[in-house]
Amino acid sequence: MSAEPFDAVVVGAGHNGLACAAYLAAAGMSVCVVERRPIVGGAAVTEEFHPGFRNSTASYTVSLLAPQVIAELDLARHGLTIVKRPLANFLPLRGNAYLKVGGGLAATQAEVAKFSGRDAERLPAYYAMLSRVADVLRVLLHKTPPNFGARRGARVGLALDAWKAAKPFRALDQAGQRDVLDLFTKSAGEILDRWFESAPIKAAFGFDAVVGNFQSPYAPGSAYVLLHHVFGEVNGERGQWGHAIGGMGAITQAMARECIARGVTIRTRSPVARVIVDNGRATGVEIERGETIAARRVVANVNPKLLFGRLLDASDVDADFRTRIEGYRCASGTFRMNIALSALPDFKCLPGTTAQPHHGSGIIVAPSLGYMERAYFDARQHGWSRAPIVEMLIPSVVDDSLAPRGMHVASLFCQHANPRIGDTLPGHTWDDHRDEVADLMIDTVDAVAPNFRRSVLGRRVLTPLDLEREFGLIGGDIFHGALALDQLYSTRPVLGNADYRMPIKGLYLCGSGAHPGGGVTGIPGRNAAREIIRDAKRPRRRGSLPRKREARL
Repeated sequence: MSAEPFDAVVVGAGHNGLACAAYLAAAGMSVCVVERRPIVGGAAVTEEFHPGFRNSTASYTVSLLAPQVIAELDLARHGLTIVKRPLANFLPLRGNAYLKVGGGLAATQAEVAKFSGRDAERLPAYYAMLSRVADVLRVLLHKTPPNFGARRGARVGLALDAWKAAKPFRALDQAGQRDVLDLFTKSAGEILDRWFESAPIKAAFGFDAVVGNFQSPYAPGSAYVLLHHVFGEVNGERGQWGHAIGGMGAITQAMARECIARGVTIRTRSPVARVIVDNGRATGVEIERGETIAARRVVANVNPKLLFGRLLDASDVDADFRTRIEGYRCASGTFRMNIALSALPDFKCLPGTTAQPHHGSGIIVAPSLGYMERAYFDARQHGWSRAPIVEMLIPSVVDDSLAPRGMHVASLFCQHANPRIGDTLPGHTWDDHRDEVADLMIDTVDAVAPNFRRSVLGRRVLTPLDLEREFGLIGGDIFHGALALDQLYSTRPVLGNADYRMPIKGLYLCGSGAHPGGGVTGIPGRNAAREIIRDAKRPRRRGSLPRKREARL
């Protein structure tokens, strides 16, 4: 055991763990980050997957990364550059039909008008409604949720926190408040059917409701998943998506450089075997090879089920909390692929292998909400969707550092693959069907771009099981837990422990299993650091973050 304990040891060098560590170090704390894999970044990494071809391995596109995190951690100074997609989305449809979304309101309206003049007219009002609700969400993202059910703290303080949290909601008119309620509780399908009549625009918007969400777009609560994907921005433009030059690893490498500049110790190839609990308090971690790292507090950037199910003894928490964590839902229908290409896809509906704006967009192969719903139920019954949902991005269109000259890399984000495949195919695991389903995904793209299969030079495939084994994403869940009403805000991960403080003294949660949930945001790490610093100031510690700087958090 180290002679002098660190002020904090962070378990997991994903983006939230690195962000949290950087903020803690700025407060004068000694911080050690331990990471199982040989590189930092968690699921936000860039790796070579075929000779000469690099791409973002798991997470694959940028929008939700908080501007505050980018600025406060000096990520641009450390080399982070984000470029906006030329178009938001492109949907190749039957025959020669297609829909392009993006390039300005007028351009999108003209595209939508090909299918419905009424829908084109309603588009500005829909965007305005979504923007108003997203503004409420943006305020809540950076607030520690009122910790209902907690024993700590005075009831007056809790009531005040709840009153403050409700302020942006109270500022809306009645129609706006109803929209908030709808988007937090209803299905995406129900809302989109109410707004629009044409299938393509509903599919373009509804795709966000099934991203990483193993559900039908008509499942209650799926509208929130849609909302969760629209609060972001790229270079100050709200609602936009983009690419980090160099892949998603550019984000976490920039964070790691800032951590090192602030004095953080980062240790890779250091898998944690257990969190050490002594007399009811977390006092460090034990590495699998037997080494112990002592710390005054432990900050976990891992899925709550992994933390309490694998890294802690059952006796460390009470029976009710343990039962709640066992019931915490983690399941994503994600089947992730990286593809090395000799040429760009040549779409039937919009031919050409020279880079065009639609090649740089999010290319969605899923023509309707009904198609998406059938894909979900097929996966529930069969193990995977035989007519799957595929989103393809080709980041090399805007970033030529990822592939050899004249060649490209594609990210395929595919739905749905049942993470519990053994329930439908007893005795089978995803290792038995990885290549079979990967071929299906390629064939699905090939059906709309017939040169796709013959352009494939190499691929890397990540099933839900691979995502769990390689990145600790339990059930392949990219969000560290379903984004459902009973697992959001004051109930994430468990009612009474939503303020980043876990039921063991000195143990904190800073990952996507804490508020506000998943996506490459850095916000859980930032928020958790604020609460850890507050606790460390009781009584005030030497070297703590000056009050003026702390206000930035």
